[in-house]
Amino acid sequence: MNIAREKLIAPSILAADILNLQRDVAAVVSAGAEILHIDVMDGGFVHAITFGDNVVRALRKSVDIMLDVHLMIENPQEHIEAFASAGADVITVQYEAVADFDKMVAISKEIRGFGAKAGISINPQTTVDEIAGLVEFFDLVLIMTVVAGFGGQKYIDACTAKISEVVKLAKDVPHELAIQVDGGIYAENIHIPLNAGANIFVAGSAVFGANDIGRAFAELEERVK
Repeated sequence: MNIAREKLIAPSILAADILNLQRDVAAVVSAGAEILHIDVMDGGFVHAITFGDNVVRALRKSVDIMLDVHLMIENPQEHIEAFASAGADVITVQYEAVADFDKMVAISKEIRGFGAKAGISINPQTTVDEIAGLVEFFDLVLIMTVVAGFGGQKYIDACTAKISEVVKLAKDVPHELAIQVDGGIYAENIHIPLNAGANIFVAGSAVFGANDIGRAFAELEERVK
């Protein structure tokens, strides 16, 4: 699957019922999900602690869809191999956790070396200009539309302009670039990042917080098709 060409809803298991994770994931897969978002937090880069490569490995054994791993952790370069070996198809690293051009390029090369897609993410306080020289080394740019660290936040409208800025940068990248958004995405506002040029939409509470997970996913998907 070409993740830069498809319009995809990426349900985030951060909002799933952890005691019934397999059930919840099965619900979105049955509804047609082609990609699953996994937020990895270490209690260092962000306050929360969530999942590790063991969860990715377990999911890889259970589902045959893309596993989209977002590393919100310190020293992400030390954990690339573990997540790639666990079965991640996409590995996205927060720029702020590294903030070094050469190290980010090296991380991208390592991720791609394992056969995964490489992503770079920025928090709301980081400008697109700060990563302008890096996007050509990545397959995906993730615009955080909330502050990284916990779910259920409200979409930050000021971040929408960043999506359009990345769209402009993508025109000069020698390969197709996926543009992902994460944070406060619901059926009522998904048209905002869609119209700005995003093509992958991470949705946590909007999907797994619904009474009918499959129906909630289907509604979001219908909004972007």
